[in-house]
Amino acid sequence: MEIWGSWGFAVWISFLTGLTTASYSEDQCSWRGSGLSQAVKNVEQVWLRCAEGSVEWLYPAGALRFTLSPRLPWCAMGPGESNRSPVSACIKQDPHWGGAQLYLERDGVLELLVGDEGETPGPAHVRCFSAMTGERLALFLQATPHQDISKRIAAFRYELRGDWTMQSNQPSVNTDPISSEGACRPCNNTEILMAVCTSDFVVRGNIRSVEKDLDRGAAVIKVSATRVYRQKFALFPDSGRLTRSGEIRTPLQCGVRPGAGSFLFTGRVHFGEAWLGCAPRYKDFLKAYEQAKQSLTILCTLVND
Repeated sequence: MEIWGSWGFAVWISFLTGLTTASYSEDQCSWRGSGLSQAVKNVEQVWLRCAEGSVEWLYPAGALRFTLSPRLPWCAMGPGESNRSPVSACIKQDPHWGGAQLYLERDGVLELLVGDEGETPGPAHVRCFSAMTGERLALFLQATPHQDISKRIAAFRYELRGDWTMQSNQPSVNTDPISSEGACRPCNNTEILMAVCTSDFVVRGNIRSVEKDLDRGAAVIKVSATRVYRQKFALFPDSGRLTRSGEIRTPLQCGVRPGAGSFLFTGRVHFGEAWLGCAPRYKDFLKAYEQAKQSLTILCTLVND
């Protein structure tokens, strides 16, 4: 943990002794505020109750504490449950970050996520961490003293999920969970059918090309979509043509290469980008799909299938 000056220590003590104020965003998903209207020696508390949202702190002064407590089924614990499942959370800082430091707070211990001027402990601008269901996560945002705060903004987006596989079961900060070990493993029929029901996007199409994004360690798959069954956001916008164009990312180590034939692409949206989940050849998916329908084990049906 980074050593604070006397001001930072006083701010943290003021929080522990209860000298705080409360603030809620209108939709309780995002928060936007200014340090000019904040008492410098108080820690303002904010509750964020959604799976994703954003924070924008203009003219940082003082400190903020964000409690992440989304009202989602996978965050609830039933009576007597002891086998808790992990929850994954990620934050993505604004490229023009400045004027504050962002920490992950866990059990009273602070771990630096983003330093002043946007420095991070690693090369990624997306930082992820895990927690057990029912464990309270909080982000502590502390302004750093500057003579001129007029052009400083500390802004980030956050996402929480209950279905990502983290690189480790340890509660440490790491990079994107979507690029973790296991992301390249082929899906079996059950996983394919489940992906069709639960993914953020389900698209039938062909691979036009594959490009490398070395900075992020990702392969960018250029897809021509012949059928868009479902999509979160306009990943494959309607251009008025028979096919739609879009991009899907996957870890570079998966070794994806262009190939002939039609595929069924499924996956998750991560900070506005499509990331690949299961992607069987369409003929293989259709075979598994028809078998499940005949055996009455179908999990869901595709629209216009």
